[in-house]
Amino acid sequence: MINQETITKIMDTARIEEVVGDFVALKKRGSSLIGNCPFHNEKTPSFNVSVTKGIYKCFGCGKGGDSVHFIMDHEKYSYPEALKYLAQKYNIEVEETVQSPQNIEAQNARESLYIVSEYAASFFSNELWTGTDGRAIGLSYFKERGFREDILKKFQVGYSPDVWDALIQKAVVSGHKEEYLEKTGLAIRNDKGKLYDRFRGRVMFPIHNFTGRVIGFGGRTLKTDKNVPKYVNSPESDIYHKSNVLYGLYHAKKAIREFDNCYLVEGYADVLAVHQAGIENVVASSGTSLTTEQIRLIGRFTENVTILYDGDAAGIKASLRGLDMILEEGLNVKVVSFPDGHDPDSYMHHVGSGEFKKYIENNRRDFILYKANILLKEAGTDPIKRAGIIRDIIESIAKIPDEIKAAVFIRECSGLLQVEERTLLSELNKMRVAKFKKASANNPSPQTQSFQKHQNNQGNAYQPYEDGPPDNLFESSGPYEAPAPSEPPPSLDQTQEREIVRLLLGYGHELVNWDGIDNMYIGSFIIQNLTDVDFEDKLCGAIIKSYRDEIDNGHLPVASQFINSQDRQIADLAITLSTSPYALSENWENKHNIYVKDESENLKKTILGGLFHLKKAKIAGILISIANEIKTEADPVNLEILMQRFVAMKGVEREISKHLGITILK
Repeated sequence: MINQETITKIMDTARIEEVVGDFVALKKRGSSLIGNCPFHNEKTPSFNVSVTKGIYKCFGCGKGGDSVHFIMDHEKYSYPEALKYLAQKYNIEVEETVQSPQNIEAQNARESLYIVSEYAASFFSNELWTGTDGRAIGLSYFKERGFREDILKKFQVGYSPDVWDALIQKAVVSGHKEEYLEKTGLAIRNDKGKLYDRFRGRVMFPIHNFTGRVIGFGGRTLKTDKNVPKYVNSPESDIYHKSNVLYGLYHAKKAIREFDNCYLVEGYADVLAVHQAGIENVVASSGTSLTTEQIRLIGRFTENVTILYDGDAAGIKASLRGLDMILEEGLNVKVVSFPDGHDPDSYMHHVGSGEFKKYIENNRRDFILYKANILLKEAGTDPIKRAGIIRDIIESIAKIPDEIKAAVFIRECSGLLQVEERTLLSELNKMRVAKFKKASANNPSPQTQSFQKHQNNQGNAYQPYEDGPPDNLFESSGPYEAPAPSEPPPSLDQTQEREIVRLLLGYGHELVNWDGIDNMYIGSFIIQNLTDVDFEDKLCGAIIKSYRDEIDNGHLPVASQFINSQDRQIADLAITLSTSPYALSENWENKHNIYVKDESENLKKTILGGLFHLKKAKIAGILISIANEIKTEADPVNLEILMQRFVAMKGVEREISKHLGITILK
């Protein structure tokens, strides 16, 4: 158990922008920070971080919370695990009982996989630096290839002895169960039930997740036997999914954000070599062909990718295949090819760190030039092959979602391929229409149905927004792919109730400064004015009740109490009401000299407006109820009573409307 004092210290120390910033590239937008959501696929940012409130909220998928909940959601950690992660990040000491082998066995299965993987990494590293064979074979190999010791230690590179069960024996003696060695893929059980090490006689590259924990391994053989595979990688497990992992990302993410560019290489040694050249914003596809999930990982930190693949035919084909996938995800791509069949590792050691760095900076080429030159060289003067290549290149451009970027590339391609721009545009449009029709047939969405409806209704002018364009006064965090609502939209009453809760959370700690009222907080003022109001929304009602109970006990609640509520539904509602997908544009004041008042500048109008709108909505509901009773009431006496109630309620409605500046028709 972690004591409450430590939890409070962690919560007070952790800064939401730093915690989230380790996983998402954030940019300033108004008073908030925005980025691409790490919880669902999106190309336009809808993920907001409020530094002042210490919370995050995605207006696309709905995820939200504080620093602890972010780590829990992102890393699939339990609450204590997330607290321990933050404590480690901020060097906060957490008192724990010493773990014995029995304690280790009692850990949940997922945590045990992490523990045994960390143990294996330590074992392999120790073998490389202190083991007889490790130093003679593994360390000698790396030094012969020119790798520095600091780089090897930085990536925890190791060596697995060429013995059937060296790791298994050590791990079991240290208290680790064979079950978890097998589940991580570190050990394999043969047909006779005997367990043996998967990685034997190999130099080892530990693979880390976002937070630096070891989740898998890549092992390279040093034998020349062609029957022995050059590389062996960890199999899929509960903690390692190779298509979702980029080797080196843990060490590269800070530099990727800093330089707004990610270098993409093919192998483990390539990452080490590029780091040794002083370039840290580099990752590899972790023993697998590049996947869409890996590209989206890069997209969280930067929109710019530079491919550094091998200069041989296989490397070139891999770069072209990966290039189209990267374009489709909306990222910008450049390519560096190496001379004489070199890969990044061999070329860095061939020319040295300084020259390697210069070469990359001077030889980055745009993907169009790179792909066109390679393919045109293959085609020679054959007109049929050249026509096919032109279509191939246009297919790549058609994958770019940004229309302006695509238009620029079409213009460049026109000069390069000596084909009229109009012809290329025509071909591009044909490909896009075909792609759209195919997508519509396979998975008709509301957007495609709307487009088809427009196409079938040629008599009407096309209107991109059903209710007209949005108000330009506000800058949205961007259009986002909102999921289909799982619940019906809130009623007018619920909308007004949520507005009151929003005002409580946002301004409850401010002092009332109107009508001569002294020494009263807005939270107390609102609660006092809600004694005659029943809340329809259960969550809103629960927050109001909790708020009232706290005030009755002499305490004024703060928003964080509800944001951090153990009731996840209350926490989610509090987060939603404390954030907004919109930010007031600075251009109105800075460029156009138009000053727009913020609601906080006239709190009297804001608070009273919220209260009066809520009461007006409640009165409207009462009037409808009375009107329905009047229609069915047959008794004259009861009818007279109902009529009197109706007139009285209309009078209340008129008084409220006067305060709101609304005219009520009789």
